[in-house]
Amino acid sequence: MSAIGNIPTPINEPILNYAPGSAERTALEAAIVELGSVVTEIPVVINGVEHFTGQTVKLTSPQRHSHHIANLHQTTPELRQAAIDGAVAAQHAWERWSFADRAAVFLRAADLLAGPWRQRVNAATLLGQSKTAHQAEIDSACELIDFWRFNVHYAERLLHEQPISVPGVWNRLDWRPLEGFIYAITPFNFTAIGGNLPTAPAMLGNVALWKPSTTAALSNYLVYQILREAGMPAGVIQFIPGDSVKTTATLLDSKHLAGIHFTGSTPVFRSIWQGVAERLGTYRGYPRLVGETGGKDFIVAHASANVEALVTNLLRGAFEYQGQKCSACSRTYIPRSLWPTVKRRMQEEMAQMKVGDPADFSNYLGAVIDERAFRKHEALLKAVQSDPAITVHAGGTCDDSVGWFVQPTLLESSDPHHRIMREEFFGPILSAYVYEDDQWSEVLTLIDETAEYALTGAIFANERAAVIEAEEKLRHAAGNYYVNDKCTGAVVGQQPFGGGRASGTNDKAGSLLNLYRWVSARTVKETGNPATNWRYPFLG
Repeated sequence: MSAIGNIPTPINEPILNYAPGSAERTALEAAIVELGSVVTEIPVVINGVEHFTGQTVKLTSPQRHSHHIANLHQTTPELRQAAIDGAVAAQHAWERWSFADRAAVFLRAADLLAGPWRQRVNAATLLGQSKTAHQAEIDSACELIDFWRFNVHYAERLLHEQPISVPGVWNRLDWRPLEGFIYAITPFNFTAIGGNLPTAPAMLGNVALWKPSTTAALSNYLVYQILREAGMPAGVIQFIPGDSVKTTATLLDSKHLAGIHFTGSTPVFRSIWQGVAERLGTYRGYPRLVGETGGKDFIVAHASANVEALVTNLLRGAFEYQGQKCSACSRTYIPRSLWPTVKRRMQEEMAQMKVGDPADFSNYLGAVIDERAFRKHEALLKAVQSDPAITVHAGGTCDDSVGWFVQPTLLESSDPHHRIMREEFFGPILSAYVYEDDQWSEVLTLIDETAEYALTGAIFANERAAVIEAEEKLRHAAGNYYVNDKCTGAVVGQQPFGGGRASGTNDKAGSLLNLYRWVSARTVKETGNPATNWRYPFLG
């Protein structure tokens, strides 16, 4: 069949609410029990073959140290090279598939995730990454479904982008994939990002080597199984869990490296970029580097702000998923006239936030991802107790007796340049600076200049003049900017996500902009009646 059918118009996947007695709640509870009662063996998958290397990392649930959920088999040097060779070989056939056939794989994967796989993947995200039912639903179900459906739609739009032709000439663009493989390095905090980073390039005929985060490997492996069930050919995406440093060194040494699709910390992305630069002369082309990294995201309130709306969105923006979102609010600027009420309301509401195993649906926060994260937060909270510039207004405690639990914490700094206002801690810790009401313009400049990041930010104000001024002064301070809303929760197709400065390359995951990075266009000009005389009229 040579015709290309119209790609179905994507619609954001509806979010299920998991209310008591709902069918989805019952199904998720059953999936948690089923998946949590076994130890899953997670292999390396090269060219469609599962490799159980015996070199394993024991995975446990962040909320229960004693709960052994999986053994993650590690790649070997031989398997890493086989993954490179297999991917490069697989691309020859994959890029020649029609776009409709490639699209069909990912549209089917979306339907499988929306249907029979939904609660199993949500359960894996809850067990392995300590997400609540709601946080798992909006991530590992809805966002990943949206990525697959919307990216196929955007890819079709890109392919239809063509140059003009004049009489006697037919001009066209051949949207080629990059030559070589894409190295997809995915984080622990979003299952959806794990599924998106290797598949967005693959839709356009690229091949990818997917290195999942160790702590997200259980949910990521289930996503990989969905792709295989959906008909993705062997070798198109290689699943290569293992040592990050060794894997990166091997892949960066390959002349076939065509691009890197990364989400993670700023220091790691910088080191990878430096590694590519050092090897630049060895590659067949210039690798495309796409990265979404850290953030020190802000919410600033004007004196005209609605206090209840501000408090609600501070609570959600700072503490949902334990603050382990690159978009999470970790610094806020409050006018002195509002601070007493905001502080009191925050303390009242934070006292009601339950922290514990997210399998208990009454808990609002789960555990931070692992011991390393826990120790970092523990050290910070210990340090601020004796810091004269810091006041602890709520929380400030940790407990590792059962899981890696950090209480949601509200700190106030008298120093707007203190490290708690500048550094990313990636936990449920919100730092506040109280400014004088008549210093509105100055505080906007302060926000823009304080941290090196520029990922997300939000303003709360009822006065339109304040909104206008903030939007201008904070234009480069955030790639995703919100007015009277929290700074988290970007939705595919609605708010393309990404930031600049130390927050990444701002290539906007879940949009047409991201897909442009994974193609290398060839211009083709075909002339129907070519010239047969080299002489021009001016020569007469």
